[in-house]
Amino acid sequence: MKETLDNNKANAIAFYKMAYEGQAGKAVELYVGADYIQHNPLVGDGKAPFILYFERMQKEYPDKSIEFVRAIAEGDLVALHTHQTWPGNQEYVTMDFFRFDSNGKIVEHWDAMQEIPNDTLNGNTMY
Repeated sequence: MKETLDNNKANAIAFYKMAYEGQAGKAVELYVGADYIQHNPLVGDGKAPFILYFERMQKEYPDKSIEFVRAIAEGDLVALHTHQTWPGNQEYVTMDFFRFDSNGKIVEHWDAMQEIPNDTLNGNTMY
């Protein structure tokens, strides 16, 4: 079971990094199952809308970057906590959840994104 969880974490990171850096078609080909359910309201459901979205993001924001802060796996789910930097030094914290099928392929995705504030009332970082 631990090997499956570790593989799912590695595959979620590879999938997200590949898509984020402009290779969404290859990411889908390598890591996505027969169906892909999308819960991000800015991205259409299915593989083709996912690819189009990330191709557009790469064209519009080629200098964006992502750092994977942590990955947690349980059952058929992987959670990724990331730090994204976009042009103009806009920084975001994201939390993504991926559901895997029994073949180790991603079949569903949820996410939440928040801009990182300059100051916090509690003095803690977003990580």
